[in-house]
Amino acid sequence: MRHLPNRSFKKLAAIALLAGMAVVSTTAMAAHRTTGLGQSWPNAQDVSSSPRWHVYVFERDGIRYIQINDLHGKVRAAFAASSGNFLVLPIGADAASLATPQDPLPAPASKTGEIVYHDDAVQVLVAPQANGTIRTFAAESTCTDPVECSSRVN
Repeated sequence: MRHLPNRSFKKLAAIALLAGMAVVSTTAMAAHRTTGLGQSWPNAQDVSSSPRWHVYVFERDGIRYIQINDLHGKVRAAFAASSGNFLVLPIGADAASLATPQDPLPAPASKTGEIVYHDDAVQVLVAPQANGTIRTFAAESTCTDPVECSSRVN
């Protein structure tokens, strides 16, 4: 008998949690029509400044999520940015090669690349490497050299 109230409470708490999540999910989906982070062809506008890359921006709760895809729709890298802080997301074939000011990487063999996205807070430079990978550098828009702003000296 002693366990009955405890089980009932757990069951009630689980039902309440699921109901709350359903309401939040429905509200979030209605408020954010842009979806598809991590997808090859997300339901979002391509905002790339380059004809060789696709860049998609998603925003939620003041955080901007930026995803870089190649011309074939292959997701290469993605990150979150807010108030000068960057967070590399574990999305894309080259996620481990995305450098940010908070998570810098050694400068690559080839720094030759192009700015594929730029707004009032963020800029993204993509540098294809000889081995077929890409190095992506995300930095604040005030940075004059994204490679330098998101690289560390070996």
